[in-house]
Amino acid sequence: MKKGFYTIIAAQFVSSLADNALLIAAIALLRDIHSAPWITPLLQIFFTVSYVLLAPFVGAFADALQKRYVMFISNALKAGGCLLMIGGVHPMLAYAMVGFGAAAYSPAKYGIMTELLPSEKLVIANAWLESATVLSTIVGTMVGGALISDTVAHWLGVHPIPLLNSAAQLAMFAMMLVYASAGVINIGIPDTGARYENRLHHPGRLIADFRHCFNVLWHDKLAQIALWVTTLLWGSAVTLQLLVLKWANVRLGMSLSDAATLQGITGLGIAAGAGWAAARVPMRNAFKVLPVGLLVGVVTICMAFYHKGLFAPGSGLQIGPFHAPYYVIFAFLEMIIVGTLAGFFVVPMNAVLQHRGAELLSAGHSIAVQNFNQNLAVLLMLGLYAVLLTWNVPIQWIIVIFGVGVVALMWLAMLRHGANQREHDSVSAELGTD
Repeated sequence: MKKGFYTIIAAQFVSSLADNALLIAAIALLRDIHSAPWITPLLQIFFTVSYVLLAPFVGAFADALQKRYVMFISNALKAGGCLLMIGGVHPMLAYAMVGFGAAAYSPAKYGIMTELLPSEKLVIANAWLESATVLSTIVGTMVGGALISDTVAHWLGVHPIPLLNSAAQLAMFAMMLVYASAGVINIGIPDTGARYENRLHHPGRLIADFRHCFNVLWHDKLAQIALWVTTLLWGSAVTLQLLVLKWANVRLGMSLSDAATLQGITGLGIAAGAGWAAARVPMRNAFKVLPVGLLVGVVTICMAFYHKGLFAPGSGLQIGPFHAPYYVIFAFLEMIIVGTLAGFFVVPMNAVLQHRGAELLSAGHSIAVQNFNQNLAVLLMLGLYAVLLTWNVPIQWIIVIFGVGVVALMWLAMLRHGANQREHDSVSAELGTD
């Protein structure tokens, strides 16, 4: 790998760690102000809306400046969102500022990979990136869960800190410092030498260009399938983050702090799946992993019917002074399986999409189109989740609805890919006879 690659990975790890811990802290803030359950999906909706509204512009922004500077500015905005929450601004509004920074960060993060590395190394690079992201998810959710725990709240009561009146606010302050550290690392990324035309001075043309880029990717036979399935999986994954927290509380009787640990353990599977894909799936065979997407939906449906009542009360493993209930152990295993399948699936698909996007468009614009589609799916799925919560639909049936949706849409993607392949083979045969 070229000089600077591991600096990018380090910056991604630190920034992503803060992202995941911040989500848990923001949910804890909502709990502290006694918000209704359906407000929690709105927290993520306010975060995600920036990705959709700013999609025509963030690609140009990522291409107009050196991407290390874009990443620095993005982390500064995220730190600002933390400061707003500490200052008493409603979590939904402050989290929207964090989303603003994240929307600008994403095209720079992925785009710099295509600037720094040749196409044949993109699958491996994505595996590194996904593994760093997953490890940060594990650490971040566990850190977030620990910072909002009753132990920290009690310590803060005994040792009060000015302006930090709760464990959630203390977690916000800690994450603000972590974002600042990520910004410092961003500055250390070397200049890749890539330069693009600055089109920020013509916002009307940017919207037209974005529409063109959108159409180019969706009409490309390879990019459209990768875009379809990554959009579906990303929307499902973000929604599943919140579903798991709710499911762990209702079906397993776990607190938010403990459920964050359960959520984070999914990252172990994603890291394993990403590494497996990097070792076993070259880009030319990327579409052979499509059936794995079906399995993600099937395992999610199975999760809906799992609950602590399947095991005898008090049963579990005794490890020294620690008692691990069987229902928690098997919940961890199920999360690891879901993560492994998702990691194995998404790495080759991301590599295909980045490669085709860089060939057909600029790196920043292709990633912006990908983010637009993925986060539009997030908005739709989170909106559906919020509606189902207001209707008091049991959490297990909400999970079933989402799992069946994943299976159905993934199956349609496989059918479309097969039709594209047959069309390509038919055209090739006709040209061969000419």
